Amino acid sequence: MEQEHEKQEAASSPTTSSSPYTVFLKIMSKRRTWVFLFVFVYAVLLDFSWTFLKSTLSWYQNQSRQQPTGWPALYASVLLGGVFGLLSMATALVVAVPATLVTWITVVVLLAFFGKPKRALVVEGKKITREIAGSVFKTLLKEGNLVAAVCAVLGYFALVRNNNGEGLN
Repeated sequence: MEQEHEKQEAASSPTTSSSPYTVFLKIMSKRRTWVFLFVFVYAVLLDFSWTFLKSTLSWYQNQSRQQPTGWPALYASVLLGGVFGLLSMATALVVAVPATLVTWITVVVLLAFFGKPKRALVVEGKKITREIAGSVFKTLLKEGNLVAAVCAVLGYFALVRNNNGEGLN
């Protein structure tokens, strides 16, 4: 009996029909693959942020030599604030999506558990999806704008202080 079971498993095993799709699914089902992708994406974002910061500071130093006014510092700080605000929104979205899905699934399962009919469950599921997505979007915008404003203000004062020869070398 065990031998028949092993033969059936071997016949239905994905290794017998190793198409690229099944290999891809097997690789993507591993937790360490997702951890690697997560770390890789954040490393790329960090590298991009650092390169962008260095190029913006280089542009600012070039502009401040040509125009000693405060406008280049304002432009650079608003640009840095905007980019880091968007970056913080993307980071928060990566964290918020799984939490949102768990919340949505929990609410729909609880509604089904307490006897909602299937049609009403679909209608309620659509309403819940709209409410949760709207709430997440509003929160992301608030947090992204806050980070952008803080980065812009701190960047402006750091650049002006640096232009006066007091720091950031």
